[in-house]
Amino acid sequence: MTVDATPGSQAALRRANQQRVVEALRSAGTLTQAEIARVTGLSPASVSNIVRTLRATGTVTVRETSSNGRRARAITLVRPPGAVVAIDFSTSRLAVALGDSHGGLLAREAIAYDVAADPERGVRRAVWLVETVLAAARVDHSTVVSVAASVPGPVDLATGEIGTVTCMPRWAGFRPAAALAERLSLPVTAENDANLSALAETATGSGAGVEHLIYVQLGEGVGAGIVVGGRLFRGAGGTAGEIGHIGLDERGQVCRCGNRGCLETQVGAPYLLGMLPQQATGGAPTTVAELVRAAGDGDPGCRRIVAEAGTALGRGLAILANTFNPEMVIVGGALTGAGDALLAPVRRTMELGTLGSALRDLRIVPGALGDQAALRGALRLAAASVE
Repeated sequence: MTVDATPGSQAALRRANQQRVVEALRSAGTLTQAEIARVTGLSPASVSNIVRTLRATGTVTVRETSSNGRRARAITLVRPPGAVVAIDFSTSRLAVALGDSHGGLLAREAIAYDVAADPERGVRRAVWLVETVLAAARVDHSTVVSVAASVPGPVDLATGEIGTVTCMPRWAGFRPAAALAERLSLPVTAENDANLSALAETATGSGAGVEHLIYVQLGEGVGAGIVVGGRLFRGAGGTAGEIGHIGLDERGQVCRCGNRGCLETQVGAPYLLGMLPQQATGGAPTTVAELVRAAGDGDPGCRRIVAEAGTALGRGLAILANTFNPEMVIVGGALTGAGDALLAPVRRTMELGTLGSALRDLRIVPGALGDQAALRGALRLAAASVE
């Protein structure tokens, strides 16, 4: 038999051989590598390579044993085969994670990168980072079954396009899932970062076990992931949760969406940093993390900016609390490093604008997963798409 040596056929052959090993283990239970080779007809070297990949993705466990008086390795199937990949696009950072078939984190890598500048270049860099992570983990590309990408903007449910109001304007109208799928030759799903963070926090973070919650992502803009009855609420077209464009002051600053006084203009990172006076010596903070540190060190201007951001956020959240009546609001992003300097004004303001019945049992807490929330949510989404 002649075997086509093209890359696609080689990947298909590897997948088929891997499936033969998995089926043998599923049928017979624990087998040694020599037994797998006999049952499948594969060479011992091929079986060894397949087992190594399956072990790297958490699909099998391997333990030392003996067979006919000789040392051997016993292989046991512990979960469905296949790895998943998550990609997190943010304005200035790119992160990739490798997960098992249940969405558990196996490996992660992040690099500083100007993602906002060019979507096509951002996708090419992401593909390079995916291949780098797979190679470092010694996982064959052919074992990856699904990919999910996190993007900072609304994703149209019908077309996969990123909406026009995004903190990465050059990505507006771009279809990241389609672009990634073409380069990776894998099924890819794209989702808003706040939605994915909400998924992750409800699974293993601050919102574990909570049925009704709102996750608020504070960054370049302000977005929310809304969970109702344990399910993510995306709205009719995918724009639910764009709370940064709740109007709070009709005479306020013009927002990038074209309206005035949006919540984002009072809480978004560029606006907060723009409030800082440029000092003659030393310079003002240039990132939100630096702003938070300065506030913690007692800088009066930075403390005022953080407190006013909390007040504005509280006004926006009061509207959501009255509308959705959540059990919990989780706040994520670098600004949450300010702790009670941010959250105390949030609570005080909500007391003035929220129905007592909606506020009585409402908890307002920082996120537990930090800057990995969206990436971990993407792993879970990728795993769910193949279940």
